[in-house]
Amino acid sequence: MADEEEFTDLKEEFEKFKDEFESGGLAAVASKIKSHLEDMDNVQLNIAITGESGSGKSTFVNCIRGLGAEEKESAKTGVVEETMEPTMYPCPKNPNVRFWDLPGIGTSNFQADQYLEKVRFDQYDFFIIIASMRFKENDITLARAVQKMGKKFYFVRSMIDRDIDAASKRRKNNFNEKKILEEIRQNCVDCLQKLEGGSPSVFLISFEPLLYDFQKLEETLEKELPKHKKDAFLQALPNISLQISEGKRKVLRARIWKLAALSCGVAAVPIPGLSVVCDVAILVRELRLYYNTFSLDDESLQSLAQRVDKPVEDLKSVIKSPLAKEISSDVVLKLLMKAAGGGLMVVEYWVSTIPIFGSIAAGGISFGTTYYMLKSCLEELAEDSCNVLKKAFETEV
Repeated sequence: MADEEEFTDLKEEFEKFKDEFESGGLAAVASKIKSHLEDMDNVQLNIAITGESGSGKSTFVNCIRGLGAEEKESAKTGVVEETMEPTMYPCPKNPNVRFWDLPGIGTSNFQADQYLEKVRFDQYDFFIIIASMRFKENDITLARAVQKMGKKFYFVRSMIDRDIDAASKRRKNNFNEKKILEEIRQNCVDCLQKLEGGSPSVFLISFEPLLYDFQKLEETLEKELPKHKKDAFLQALPNISLQISEGKRKVLRARIWKLAALSCGVAAVPIPGLSVVCDVAILVRELRLYYNTFSLDDESLQSLAQRVDKPVEDLKSVIKSPLAKEISSDVVLKLLMKAAGGGLMVVEYWVSTIPIFGSIAAGGISFGTTYYMLKSCLEELAEDSCNVLKKAFETEV
């Protein structure tokens, strides 16, 4: 079943498709949903990473995508400026979310007065301006240009771990990490006072995403994006905290009724032994999306195991869902057989709760069974994801 919050959301969603349902039934709703989901799956998000040469832009691009410095899809990093032109790096979990590693401003090839035109500033959704020490005049120039375009920007002060380490050696007798972080943050804000609109937010990060303000930065970006781009961004993030995992669960849960309606209303075929018609291929693709979004695939698990220095078998040992072994048409058919009873309960409850559902007959049973199956699998995989993270970090990350 669904909780009260979920049903409130579902009622609102059904209202958006009320006209289609009343004129053409579940098939008409499914047709509109198909178009809607295709639009959502094709949403692009282009994020510009900029700042002065040597500030760690390329390392940041790797880190926020969950990659190290030497992986096949990694941005090239080095002690000298490596980025000579805007370079696009898609997220492994959602290639439509692209981080653009821009050349460092202030180099001989990219002087400030020519920079904006050369890097094609108008094509990006928002900007992350990175500095490894003080924010300087070039950074303020960039921010002002972004302001004029009416787009958002975020200041990131990188390599904080380096500063903390240096301070701990200088101040052996009175070292206070919290106070040092406050001093660095205030220094950044002071350097940016020339900007219009008050004191900007500054995020202090190292290139370890569980430390300092890295997660706060990700949360802020997600909250301030439009809804359709917010979901794409959240699905693209590496699954390295319980908070991110829960956010992904909510995004995927909101898709379930749409996928169930689509499966039962477009190119549906009868399932032998069940009073259910559906498109099994649609369900297979959706379950694979769940599996990859929660980073339960072998490549993601291996990467996480290397990060925490543990055998990958230890992480796999807490995965309980049978989908970890295989996601195929045969598996989906077995899951639908298992879900038939639960699907009938879903339909009975929805008929009494959502008026638009009252006139659905056999289609409702197919819908209910498919919905129940997808929701059960989503919860199983979300739980496995949480257990993997707890095993990896031995804490409530």
